[in-house]
Amino acid sequence: MSNCQNPTDDNRFRRVSGAESIQLQPEEPAVAQWQVSGTDELVAHLLGLVGAPEGRPAIIAVDGRGGSGKTTLTTALTAAVPGAQAFHLDDLIWNEPLYDWDQLLVDTLTQLREAGCLDLVPDKWREHGREGSIRVPAGSPLVVVEGTGAGLRAVSNLIDAHVWVQTGDDVAERRGISRDIAEGVNGNAEESVRFWHWWMAGERIFFAKDRPWQRADVIVSGDAPAGVEPGEVAWTPGPLLPR
Repeated sequence: MSNCQNPTDDNRFRRVSGAESIQLQPEEPAVAQWQVSGTDELVAHLLGLVGAPEGRPAIIAVDGRGGSGKTTLTTALTAAVPGAQAFHLDDLIWNEPLYDWDQLLVDTLTQLREAGCLDLVPDKWREHGREGSIRVPAGSPLVVVEGTGAGLRAVSNLIDAHVWVQTGDDVAERRGISRDIAEGVNGNAEESVRFWHWWMAGERIFFAKDRPWQRADVIVSGDAPAGVEPGEVAWTPGPLLPR
């Protein structure tokens, strides 16, 4: 499978090469060349894609492998748009079977599109006594749905733009395990490593089948290549297809 990307003729942006040694799963092509801009330019591009839906927020899915940098990107996107809301998929699928929650996401996004807001208590929250709810206030201009699988095929017609965050497996694993150990969410260091490898086994099977990068409107580097300065982001228009 060759490395390739959707070309762009936008000359406003500086170009940098993708990392030749990036470690990806065999079905995911590596981006050969990135364009570099400030976050504001990326936000403007995405807002141009989503438009201004009437009576509901625009919905952007930020998808990528565990530890790829999805949350960091989501934080930057929501900070750039007043009133924007982050919707963390991990909250919705808490205690759900691994990668067996596509209908739950479909139903939730359908409700958000129809009502323009959300105040949802997932069934597993009730079952396990988790307090609170997942809220998107009425009048929110933008919702960024962030998480592994946020742009899965089943929701293609329910999102307005789709971002895939590309990061090497080694970098993502190092980040993810360090984060989990620091937060203590999956036990001690040994337990966190074991959990991570179990999760990755399921995640790789899921993405090998779903291949969301082939539908993504934008590919973003989750591990800034050489030549990208603080406050800048490396990205390219999608989709990312095999040649």
